[in-house]
Amino acid sequence: MLESLPDAVVAAMEVRDGWRKRKGQEEGLEFLISDLARWRPGSTVRVAFLDGDDALHKDIAEATGQITDACDLRLDFGESGGRYRRWKTTDTTYAAEIRVSFDKGGFWSLVGTDSTDRTISDPLNGIGGGPGQRSLNLGGFATRKPDRWQGTVRHEFLHALAFHHAHQNLRGSCQDEFRWEDDPGYVPTRDDRGVFVPDPAGRRPGIYTYLGGQPNNWPRSKVDHNLRTVESPDVIAGPFDPKSVMLYRFQPFFYKSDPSACAPAGDGLNLSEGDKRGLDLLYPHTEADVHRLRERATAALQALTGEEGNGSRSAFEQRVVDLLGDW
Repeated sequence: MLESLPDAVVAAMEVRDGWRKRKGQEEGLEFLISDLARWRPGSTVRVAFLDGDDALHKDIAEATGQITDACDLRLDFGESGGRYRRWKTTDTTYAAEIRVSFDKGGFWSLVGTDSTDRTISDPLNGIGGGPGQRSLNLGGFATRKPDRWQGTVRHEFLHALAFHHAHQNLRGSCQDEFRWEDDPGYVPTRDDRGVFVPDPAGRRPGIYTYLGGQPNNWPRSKVDHNLRTVESPDVIAGPFDPKSVMLYRFQPFFYKSDPSACAPAGDGLNLSEGDKRGLDLLYPHTEADVHRLRERATAALQALTGEEGNGSRSAFEQRVVDLLGDW
């Protein structure tokens, strides 16, 4: 299932991301990770649940163990006597940095510290970075966990720790490998569910057409946001990892070739060695590596703010200053 945040949340992020892009391109390192969106290495990030029972909360907490085993960051679920931390939509202060729900459609998460950015908000749907808003959703888990649900949990929690999708890696081939447009002469054809399918002559819909139909109904801009390569001054990217749990498993017709070099080679359930290395780079155990990250983040802030020259700071700039102050 493709992830889809509400349009209002995406719009807020795109305004912020557009500002970052105008400020220049940062040095690339490893994997597709939002460098400035990380939590402080060595810190504890609290997690709370809106709904679901304690047995489900326990399953999710245990599934994230692969993540915290690979890095110097603790996810605190507030477990006490078999009960886990909860949050409410009426909260005005943060019960947790990552606020999990099961009641919205689909699987999705805000990326890194966006989970506590109040400017990223969809009040109508209760989704965003505010204390009473959902920052991570595992739709339907409270009724029935899907097959291979552990991979879904790890995928979304890696988003919450600042990872983007592997298919958006600017060092990978996915953008060129995707079939964005219809086969020449394609006649729009839908099945009884409203899903675009090959026409009677066997010509196939492209990604834009397919995702524009049921069940997604995405405009081109949303397709681009979710599938196109990420090029942003706060993103670090390394070798494309076909085994990453962050790589979507698309239908074969999404690709120009079969088999595609962009198709997943991992099991989609467990973290790859590349995922683990990315976590260790983002949340390292050694003081020397933490110092290196602090220096790079400081340099990134200077690059992002250097053009202003008037002593004023945007909300994003001040947020980075606050994060650096915690180190």
